[in-house]
Amino acid sequence: MTGELHQLAALLRARDDLDARIATLTGRSARQGDIGEFIAAQVFDIDLAGIATQAGHDGTFRSGPFAGQTVNVKTYGDAFTGIDISPHLCDLYLVFSGPPRPLGAVRHHQWRISAAYLFDTRLLLETLTGRGVKIGVATSIRRGDLEAAQIFPVAGPSAPLPLAPEQTALLSLFA
Repeated sequence: MTGELHQLAALLRARDDLDARIATLTGRSARQGDIGEFIAAQVFDIDLAGIATQAGHDGTFRSGPFAGQTVNVKTYGDAFTGIDISPHLCDLYLVFSGPPRPLGAVRHHQWRISAAYLFDTRLLLETLTGRGVKIGVATSIRRGDLEAAQIFPVAGPSAPLPLAPEQTALLSLFA
């Protein structure tokens, strides 16, 4: 047992070193959400809020069809388990999702972006409240909702934003 504790302590020190390097690079913490916000800012030309804990939105699109609109960036291991919708409204939700979780015991979730979704907050709330869905933490989202909002790796037929090849290539770095 003691050998396992020594090994765990060494691995945690190594992880702390990597997390510190990530935080230096991103200017935020190495938490999943903060990393997702950094990636979103780079790929979608988003001006991030000065603090990572700002209520309601994480930044504002600087250019493109949504220039000037606020966005809340969410990064999940699996968006099919639901998304957190804040009572502080923003214009759009950009959701990065890893692959669907396998059934059974899971020991490790790799950090991946296997899909990206862009939701118009007003339309999303109308749809969900029309179904009687409770809005808040882990708000239930149907597969059809995700498919309609999907912009990566392929855009759905009614995708709100077609990605440029460069944007797809940049997101693919994390797939």
